[in-house]
Amino acid sequence: MLAHTGKRLTTRITDHVQDKLQMAADLVGATMNQFVVQAALEKADKVIESESTIVLTRRESLRLLELIENPPPRNEKFLQAMNRYQGMKNSDLSTTE
Repeated sequence: MLAHTGKRLTTRITDHVQDKLQMAADLVGATMNQFVVQAALEKADKVIESESTIVLTRRESLRLLELIENPPPRNEKFLQAMNRYQGMKNSDLSTTE
């Protein structure tokens, strides 16, 4: 199970929610705290996964690969943005030294 770290999470819940959580915890043989922490971790993993992944259709994937292999010509707006980025990057490097 989870190692004891001394951290505490406190929340207020209704009697209905407490009863439901306790019933579920009892069904899996865990304390309510263990059940809630495990459920929160599982949900956190799902959220992190879904927010960290981009799903493309086959058509979108092929278009992306095409653009990577054959990028469009660099226009003036792109060159200006690249110069601004390089300037910011160089400015950040000089302030950290």
